[in-house]
Amino acid sequence: MEFRDNPQEHAFREEVRDWLQTNRPKDRRPGDEDIAAQMGFDRAWQRRQYDGGWAGISWPKQHGGRGLTPIEQLIWSEEYASADCPLVHDSVWMALNHAGHTIIHCGTDAQKAFHLPRILKGEATWCQGFSEPNAGSDMLALRTRGEVDGTHLVVNGQKTWTTFAHLADYCELIVRTGEPGGRHKGLTWVIGDMHATGVTVRPMVALDGHLHNSECFFDDVRIPLDQIVGEIDEGWSVVLKTLEFERGGAAFSGFCQLAVHLEQLIAEARKPGATGTAMDDPVFANRLAMARARVQSLRALIYMMVEAAERDVELGAEGAILHLPYSELEQEIYQLAVDIAGPRGLVRQGGPAIGWHSLWLKSLSATIAGGTSEIQRNTIGERLLGLPRSR
Repeated sequence: MEFRDNPQEHAFREEVRDWLQTNRPKDRRPGDEDIAAQMGFDRAWQRRQYDGGWAGISWPKQHGGRGLTPIEQLIWSEEYASADCPLVHDSVWMALNHAGHTIIHCGTDAQKAFHLPRILKGEATWCQGFSEPNAGSDMLALRTRGEVDGTHLVVNGQKTWTTFAHLADYCELIVRTGEPGGRHKGLTWVIGDMHATGVTVRPMVALDGHLHNSECFFDDVRIPLDQIVGEIDEGWSVVLKTLEFERGGAAFSGFCQLAVHLEQLIAEARKPGATGTAMDDPVFANRLAMARARVQSLRALIYMMVEAAERDVELGAEGAILHLPYSELEQEIYQLAVDIAGPRGLVRQGGPAIGWHSLWLKSLSATIAGGTSEIQRNTIGERLLGLPRSR
């Protein structure tokens, strides 16, 4: 495929750029000290995108989206990052990029009719209830239990590292309905109401001082059986569909933001200080050059994934090829930013305007979230290279 826009794509890019420059929020997103204002900000920004015709632009038209192509979705992500719009991983992100896509492909007509419009309008937020205290990267070891009782599933167990659970209305909840220890057999993907009786959410303060994740406890939580996505005991195939989005197109927005941050870091490194510029230091200059080269390498990989999506080719495990180097590069770039900033890079408040310190601390989880680097390497080795399974 071409690495530059054709005339149609160029016109689309200009349309996106103009709309974002006019409509992007001018105020900063509220902090964790005002949860209600934070959620209001996220939902209002999503509603503005919906009213402008920019919500779910790659969703099928019959489900409220614009039905645009993967390359147009990538163009949107690139321009969104360049326009300095709010961080892409806000409380609405999970609904748009995980739950929405999963329900479109695996949900019932009733689930689609109820949930999809609310997701697009920013009226409902979601979290992902996959990881557990003893089943993080090894999701197949999860033990949260779902027992059928009449027309309901009664859920008991605990989830952890649940992103934005304290802001969520619904949860992509994976429970074991089959035999204990059944691994991928006997799992069920269910829509969990986070306001239901028996749900307890305990937010956890992260290293950067913010509330990203929570512990979630489910005590005799009754969920109607019509909230099961797919078939009972057959949830692993639905999980794989969710992860396909997480490690594929949903990662494009984060990558585009990282690429913009690197260029901002390079610009800062060229600014003269008391002893010259950071770029005068050959070690910093080399690290920046290598980071830019790796960004371009990942960009080419993304174009390959987009081209495959244009041909309706499912990449499956090949998503790990993007997730692994992207997560490690994220850590490298923000570590480099803190190194260049020196003592100022360790200041939580009043430091560099872009907030390298918070981005660096948050990046430390990048090689854990969505599957550790070790899990990603096993996936690549076993499912793509045909190597023996690790023991």
